[in-house]
Amino acid sequence: MTSPPTTLDPTIAARLKRDSAGLVAAIIQQVDTREVLMLGWMDDEALRRTLTEGRVTFFSRSRQEYWRKGDTSGHIQVVKSVAIDCDGDALLVEVDQVGSACHTGERTCFLTGGDLGAVVGENQVS
Repeated sequence: MTSPPTTLDPTIAARLKRDSAGLVAAIIQQVDTREVLMLGWMDDEALRRTLTEGRVTFFSRSRQEYWRKGDTSGHIQVVKSVAIDCDGDALLVEVDQVGSACHTGERTCFLTGGDLGAVVGENQVS
């Protein structure tokens, strides 16, 4: 049995555009419903763990530490796929969410925050 790598694959690391803190935004989406669950932050180590352990790991900006979603709440995120956007500054992590994604107990982090009342545009046909 092969041990997982201890560092992020250099070819993946080279594609990432990190912010000034070394982090990349990770959009978490439910794999079957396409529902956007939350946004978290990953550095190279959090991404390595996510890619190799089958569970989503984030880097907490407030606590300055790693946290694996669900270790204390039981509301785990099982990784189904991870993709990088064209600019390398965002990740899309498709998961099977067990329980709530939001720390408030809501299914997604966007329910508590709520709709901001944007004007709904119309498609223009020429």
